Amino acid sequence: MSWTGKILRVDLTRGTVKSEPLNMDWARTYVGSRGLATKYLVSEIDPKIDPLSVDNKMIWATGPLTGTAASTGGRYTVVTKGPLTGAIACSNSGGYFGAELKFAGWDMVIFEGKSPKPVYLYINDDVAELRDAAHLWGKSVWETEETLKKQLQDPLTRVSSIGAAGEHQVLFAAIVNDMHRAAGRSGVGAVAGSKNLKAIAVRGTKGVGNIKDPARFMQVVKEKKQILKDNAVTGQGLPAYGTQVLMNVINEIGALPTRNHRDSQFEGAKDISAEAMATPRKTDGKKHLVTNQACFGCTIACGRVSKLDAGHFTVKNKPEYWGASGGLEYEAAWSLGASNGVNDLEALQYVNMLCNEQGMDPISFGATVSAVMELYGMGVLTKEQIGIEAPFGSAQALVFLAEATAKGEGFGKELGQGSKRLTAKYGHPELSMSVKGQEFPAYDGRGIQGIGLGYATSNRGACHLRGYTVASEVLGIPVKTDPLVSEGKPELVKAFQDATAAFDASGLCVFTTFAWGLADLAPQLAAACGDQYTTEELEKIGERIWNMERDFNNRAGLTAADDQLPKRLLEEAIKTGPAKGKVNELGKMLPRYYEVRGWNPDGTLKPETRERLGL
Repeated sequence: MSWTGKILRVDLTRGTVKSEPLNMDWARTYVGSRGLATKYLVSEIDPKIDPLSVDNKMIWATGPLTGTAASTGGRYTVVTKGPLTGAIACSNSGGYFGAELKFAGWDMVIFEGKSPKPVYLYINDDVAELRDAAHLWGKSVWETEETLKKQLQDPLTRVSSIGAAGEHQVLFAAIVNDMHRAAGRSGVGAVAGSKNLKAIAVRGTKGVGNIKDPARFMQVVKEKKQILKDNAVTGQGLPAYGTQVLMNVINEIGALPTRNHRDSQFEGAKDISAEAMATPRKTDGKKHLVTNQACFGCTIACGRVSKLDAGHFTVKNKPEYWGASGGLEYEAAWSLGASNGVNDLEALQYVNMLCNEQGMDPISFGATVSAVMELYGMGVLTKEQIGIEAPFGSAQALVFLAEATAKGEGFGKELGQGSKRLTAKYGHPELSMSVKGQEFPAYDGRGIQGIGLGYATSNRGACHLRGYTVASEVLGIPVKTDPLVSEGKPELVKAFQDATAAFDASGLCVFTTFAWGLADLAPQLAAACGDQYTTEELEKIGERIWNMERDFNNRAGLTAADDQLPKRLLEEAIKTGPAKGKVNELGKMLPRYYEVRGWNPDGTLKPETRERLGL
């Protein structure tokens, strides 16, 4: 029924790898990927453990639609307890790795313990073994992938690995596959580094069988692909411009966080936008953007492939960065650019490449640099401490700090702890634009009220991909709501959060939800896995997953006090644009949100909610 029915359990301490049957009762109840892996994790670890201790576990998980003919079926997730937040961490990635793991015959891989030396996991269909990674330790993601493919003599091997950031346990280190696709947020790469786990290399030749009704599945998949093709966002906007299509849009509505959220419009937005990427450079006459790119089985192809100006100061004597590579997406362009007042497109792309190469989350990195630049402007941090003059707008400082953070050198060690810890150390915790220790993405919660509530209540810390209400509040999908109004947003946020959890659990990409709802996902899951997957059942499954994550966080020690936004968003009004004068109205929205969630006023689950969802 579209699951392989098998998981790998890897004991890094003992060096053993064994196959186990998948718990099919759990699979039917939590579907897969984010939902199923989280169920395994919360059932097997004490929520109060140190995320970087030997007691933490990590799970690479696919969904039942991963590797199938369904559009965007290339997703996998990495689930663990996150070191950046101390909360549940679930980072999702695309590319080709997830499908390859499924083709090898595995639904998920569970890592436990800690290896006494660097290792990687080799999987070739039914063969799975831990191998020495001493020769890989110290290598970048790019070098690791290239080395393993040559060593294994199979260019179709797919690799998921950490770079220097993970090895140095940068708290926002990512896990990267296919050179520039990343399970990017919450520090999952640091957990791998703490376990001396360098990589997984997988080759699968089995394909995906067990589809319950193949003929019906192929028919419904064909119908749903047509919907994606006919949609303005998934059929036109994302293929042509990628997520960067949003840069000028969000700037114009006055919700583009600029200079650490001091402003909400960036005068240099046009210089770092999708349109700028597609315009020939004055220096060499070539376009920054080379082409778009799709992940496995994707009919949207939002990915960017870009090429730097070889004469730019960042790469003048570095030919290894002159080739085409993974290009800027909106979140990275914002965090590295507008958030720091930097409008040098080539510098942003170089730092983006560094983040891919060494395995760092560009959102948390860029937003932490923003706090550093504000502290520098206040005189709290000096050139001597940082190693460079670091005012807002300095591309040189951005590049210097990226290199230092990836290598774990100098002030980069402090920056690698994230903005919450860094700003607290220097006496200004209010300058960390984060929730639960995880930095905000590219939307100002004052100018888009619902996303502010979404940040505050996200189970993995501030995140747009846990409930992308921007779709409704800005783009009018599936219905238009006013971004400046807080009424009705608790209900909207809950609906988006639950639906997203169901999509994540299926193994498909959340970007399909610009065109699809749960009514489009349900028939695909029903044909692949079983008729129990109706729209109503998926709503309940999404809600179950959300509440399971919340319950884990509560047991880990997080409380309602952690569902909070920085004072800047609550007290400092937006200065310009359509949202001028607005602060986020979290105080109005949060109690109602708890109510619609079926939680107590202290943010814990009511017994009847627990019973209704079978938790």
